[in-house]
Amino acid sequence: MESHEVAFCYDGHMKPLAAVLLALAPAAAMAVGEHFTLSAAYVPPAKPKAAASIAVTFIPADPDVKVNQEPAPRLKLDPEQAVLIDRQPPAARRGESGGEPKYLDSSLPVSFPVALSPHAPKGEQAVKGNVTYFYCSKREGWCRKGTAEVTFVVNVP
Repeated sequence: MESHEVAFCYDGHMKPLAAVLLALAPAAAMAVGEHFTLSAAYVPPAKPKAAASIAVTFIPADPDVKVNQEPAPRLKLDPEQAVLIDRQPPAARRGESGGEPKYLDSSLPVSFPVALSPHAPKGEQAVKGNVTYFYCSKREGWCRKGTAEVTFVVNVP
């Protein structure tokens, strides 16, 4: 009796996936979770005295799973970092919206306003933060809270 097992090459399947993920966000660090891959990048101000931001992109593993607009995603910068100052407005109180939940457009990044600290060391600085968000699957009928650590580079002039 012969065995007809098919060999599965983990390494051979993961290399193409890794190449695709790296191509999606070459200048941004990525956090991979069960339902989303998050990428974050520092966006410097477009003109003097304009606001800088951290752009976070949510890449869903399943197109049915979506990030909720309310409560809005939040970025908490690592308290040990001395490069950025958080400029997010206070979190909105949960309203009595009722009805169907609204979802973020996953093709657009979520922007979190920040400012460079006047005491930030010059040059490229790695900054960490945690993104907290809520997401749902309408098809499967569940909602969850998600958190992901992100790291990005800030070039301080």
